[in-house]
Amino acid sequence: MAAGKARDSARATKAAVVAHRGAAAESAGPVWTALNASDKSSNDITQFGAHTPMMRPAQPEELAPAYVFLASAQCSSYITGEILPIIGGHAGG
Repeated sequence: MAAGKARDSARATKAAVVAHRGAAAESAGPVWTALNASDKSSNDITQFGAHTPMMRPAQPEELAPAYVFLASAQCSSYITGEILPIIGGHAGG
């Protein structure tokens, strides 16, 4: 919890510092994708992503458009200091 708050504070500070230069500081995450499963047990692999509302991990092709959106000046030029949540749905709460 404390690490998350520190990360949010650092992101907000960075966004404030670079905004006057016409730059943005945003991010996407947390991301649930199994890109390197070679060091996991077969049970871990089958259960990976099961705790998300979509009950599966994200695929790289599902994540790429979010990063393109954030990198595009035409799409996100007025967005800074935000986190685009790519979390496979919202569990509520």
